[in-house]
Amino acid sequence: MIETKNKQSMFDTVIKQFDQTADLIGLNPNIRKILRITNNEIIVHFPVKMDNGEVEIFTGYRVQHNNALGPYKGGLRYHPTVDVDAAKALAMWMTWKTSLAGLPYGGAKGGIKIDPRNYSLSELERITRRFTYALGENIGPEHDIPAPDVNTNAQTMAWIADTYMSTKSTSERSQSQHVVTGKPIGSGGLEGRDRATGYGVFLNIKLLCNQRGRNLRNQKFIVQGFGNVGYWASKFLIEEGATLIAVQDAHATLFNPQGISVEDLFEHSKPRNGSIAGFTAAEEIPADEFFGLDCDILIPAALGNQITEENAFQVRASIVAEGANGPTNAEGEQILLDRGITIIPDILCNSGGVIGSYFEWLQNRNGELWQMDEVMEKLEKKITQVFMNVSREVEKREIDWRTAAYIIAVTRIETAYTQRGIFP
Repeated sequence: MIETKNKQSMFDTVIKQFDQTADLIGLNPNIRKILRITNNEIIVHFPVKMDNGEVEIFTGYRVQHNNALGPYKGGLRYHPTVDVDAAKALAMWMTWKTSLAGLPYGGAKGGIKIDPRNYSLSELERITRRFTYALGENIGPEHDIPAPDVNTNAQTMAWIADTYMSTKSTSERSQSQHVVTGKPIGSGGLEGRDRATGYGVFLNIKLLCNQRGRNLRNQKFIVQGFGNVGYWASKFLIEEGATLIAVQDAHATLFNPQGISVEDLFEHSKPRNGSIAGFTAAEEIPADEFFGLDCDILIPAALGNQITEENAFQVRASIVAEGANGPTNAEGEQILLDRGITIIPDILCNSGGVIGSYFEWLQNRNGELWQMDEVMEKLEKKITQVFMNVSREVEKREIDWRTAAYIIAVTRIETAYTQRGIFP
């Protein structure tokens, strides 16, 4: 079932990935020191009055890893596993992701340590607004720009934007709309932002398959996590002729070798807080059988540390497309690579989300309105360009996809430091 191992191991994973890359490219030792640590780790404790009149104290986090290339950028998640070490790992991955994508951003991550299912909508609104107020000037449209992540959505972003804008003078309010991305369309959001991450996962899979001389028709795939990313990636894959045979979330593991209808499953899960349990058009199987199912493509799109040395040997897919951040630990990855399985790494595979966020940020900043077809066309062009950059590096150096992606990402940041120098 979807549970994370201890959070420190996720940070260990990202540091190990970075150190391997630094060794490979002979990274300047001074720049290496800078990139191994985070710039800021912000922890806020804040009170919120509950519906019953009682006051509860919450803990929120925002970790800002590096901003050499531009403002900090990264999601906010509401989950019981949120802590500083998890946020540090995720913030570092965001730095590599934005650099790889060629965006003018650095990396950040954060959230609140709660299970949102335990709170009413009005309580979540008050929690979100008070968290925003507690963060104060630690976020800002040209400084640190949050976005949705696990258990947060467009509504959450609308509350943050409204709260942040309310703290500004009237003449400055309209200039602060891009303090967050992933907002609802009516509140400055981007058409297509909802599907950007899942579309990126789908497109990377399609490009890899095409490169290998095959299309997606009749390819069998399984998805862990049926949130925004899992849903949209599945939808796009099925439209290209692929078959979804299994889905796993924290509540159930569903299997149907004939195929699972994405739309039917989505309609089933909507009134159940996203849970897929109880879906009758598929068989429920034990959770530990999921990774061992016979398929062509595996999409881990839930939480970190899902594919480990304990289960990597079970994976039968030839492609693992990381829809989640950090779903494969270092030991699990080595097992997959030794078995000839291709991993499309998270910083490439799920970068459609931050690329979409960049488009929304530009739209707000410039006072423009972009149409859906325009957004999807720009998204396809950008993701394809990034995919081809990594593919060329893979071929040139004869290395795995994650190492290739890291080399491009870290080298770009090294160049920025080398050219600018370090103050003073």
